[in-house]
Amino acid sequence: MRLQYCTCIWCTYRGYSAYYIFQASSQLPVESITMPTFEIHDEAWYPWVLGGYFALVIVTYLACARITAPYGRHWARGWGPTASVRESWIVMESPALWATVLFYSMGEQKLGRVPLIFLRLYQVHYFNRVLIYPLRMKGIRGKSMPLLVALCAFGFNILNSYAQGRWISNYGEYPDSWLTSPKFIIGVTIFFIGFIGNFWSDSILLSLRTDEDDRSYRIPQGGLFRLVSNANYFFEMVEWLGWAIMTWSPAALAFFLYTMANLVPRAKSNHYWYLKKFPDYPKERRILVPYLY
Repeated sequence: MRLQYCTCIWCTYRGYSAYYIFQASSQLPVESITMPTFEIHDEAWYPWVLGGYFALVIVTYLACARITAPYGRHWARGWGPTASVRESWIVMESPALWATVLFYSMGEQKLGRVPLIFLRLYQVHYFNRVLIYPLRMKGIRGKSMPLLVALCAFGFNILNSYAQGRWISNYGEYPDSWLTSPKFIIGVTIFFIGFIGNFWSDSILLSLRTDEDDRSYRIPQGGLFRLVSNANYFFEMVEWLGWAIMTWSPAALAFFLYTMANLVPRAKSNHYWYLKKFPDYPKERRILVPYLY
């Protein structure tokens, strides 16, 4: 068995440092690759965590439908201490990189070809979300966000990293033949459509500001923004739908549903914010889903 991709991940846990090297097109057999052995016996509580995750989906939707999270264009006073936007974003999203690797490394199938590919695909998204996206932000000099929002996001990312990492490396069953299955082929195609569309939509939004001191809001144009107010949210939901299909797991399904529970109410708030702020805002644009919603 040969590995086809190259990924280097640095992780520290219980005082030990683990350095994983997967060499592209290498002649090194999988059996000779060594990884640190961490044991976790969560068979009893992992199903309860997943059940709690699905319950969190409902709670999140009900909360977000009533209260618009106070960051970005919806920033509001009265939410306690604040911190700078860029640093808060990096910290609160970072568990998706390091915590996922940590929980993944405890799985019995951590050296499997398919689980490793899943891990890499997952981190493709979060490498952009944690490191690239916040460095591309403009117009945020001096801007802040409530620490409460950052802490909630940090906690969710720990939960999600545990749920996804443990499933793909331990509880899921993914033989090499999975890579030629309809689930994987359809799912990975949808995943990359979502990833590329999300990156493109983010780029359109980021281009609306010229520098660090430009805090003005403008109407986004081009791409799927011609049809909806929240093209970036739409493609993020598409991306995690692809993840749910390719992994075919309850953990991924919970993540997709949570993404919808979080983004659908906020997309609605964003849409009506645009309509209120810009009298010439295109009335034919839908909120989130082209031609439907």
